Amino acid sequence: MQGAMAAPSVAPVTRQISGCAAPAPVPVPSGPESGQRLAAAVADLPVLDASGRRVLFGALFRERRAVVVFVRHFLCYICKEYVEDLAKIPKSFLKEANVTLIVIGQSSYHHIEPFCKLTGYSHEIYVDPEREIYKRLGMQRGEEIASSGDPAQQGGTLILGPGNNIHFIHRDRNRLDHKPINSVLQLVGVQHVDFTSRPSVIHV
Repeated sequence: MQGAMAAPSVAPVTRQISGCAAPAPVPVPSGPESGQRLAAAVADLPVLDASGRRVLFGALFRERRAVVVFVRHFLCYICKEYVEDLAKIPKSFLKEANVTLIVIGQSSYHHIEPFCKLTGYSHEIYVDPEREIYKRLGMQRGEEIASSGDPAQQGGTLILGPGNNIHFIHRDRNRLDHKPINSVLQLVGVQHVDFTSRPSVIHV
């Protein structure tokens, strides 16, 4: 370990991190599933883009590292706010770190374009309408809200690639349990993003 002020082992920060200081890039972390391989059967499952074209899930991060965010559904207000914040991440920050950002939903591909217009999100986005990838990755189910896909399906955040390497998995326990964005960006060496243009998303 280098330097002073080593962070104690505590629960994750529970709100979007904001401020002016940019954290230094750090290596992808060790975690309970770090170093494991994504099963080929999962990598070979399809997702759909906004035009309905099938793309293999594993092809999204075969040649690059990716932060992959699975959202509950496109009618979830908390998911909408979270994706609005993801939309604020400059593409230049991601390019500089050689990282791609991908959102995956679980409704029809017809809903992708309206959702992007609603949130201002312009990074990569796909859907897994049959929720097969959600299931294979062990995403939890619970709660009940409006109907778009399975209203009880929870999401999560992963850091994957290049190839089928798993570096990090956070499985949402409920609709408020999104991983704070800047803590994920820090794990892949992407610059800190200031979300203070509107109130922070609070997680409990």
